[in-house]
Amino acid sequence: MTEFQKYIQRYLDLIPSDNWLEEMINSGAETIQIFSGLNNEKSLFAYAEGKWTLKELLLHLIDTEKIFQYRALRFARKDQTELSGFDEDLFAANSFANDRTLVSLLEEFRIVRQTSIIFFENLQNAALTNTGKANGNEISVETIGRLIVGHNFHHLKIVEERYLQNLK
Repeated sequence: MTEFQKYIQRYLDLIPSDNWLEEMINSGAETIQIFSGLNNEKSLFAYAEGKWTLKELLLHLIDTEKIFQYRALRFARKDQTELSGFDEDLFAANSFANDRTLVSLLEEFRIVRQTSIIFFENLQNAALTNTGKANGNEISVETIGRLIVGHNFHHLKIVEERYLQNLK
């Protein structure tokens, strides 16, 4: 197993069932429920110096999902152009998430997640097995879809353990 495979496996292992499309719906609903329970003050909370606020974390989920959607779209359509990686800290630092309302971030998350669900639900099995190269690593369209879910669950776990525990 390559280092990349080990890295992504930690996300894939967080998906609670084999039905990753259902879990995409579930993780999206759970994310909206958790973040909807926050007020503006709580959404600006970071559990340690240099860590993202809850707003920044939510926008990180949005940005990452958009990038994963783009990769999946390119590879599903058999585009073999190698795609670059992205620097999540650079994105967060330049997101202005804390200047946005939580309502607008939640609406963007909801829309982005809905487009992921529609996209992946309507791919034929042949397209799900297509592969491409992103950030120097070969990956299938289905694995990208699963990563959206596992990445979401990874961050929900962090929200529960490091943010919400400190906001009680």
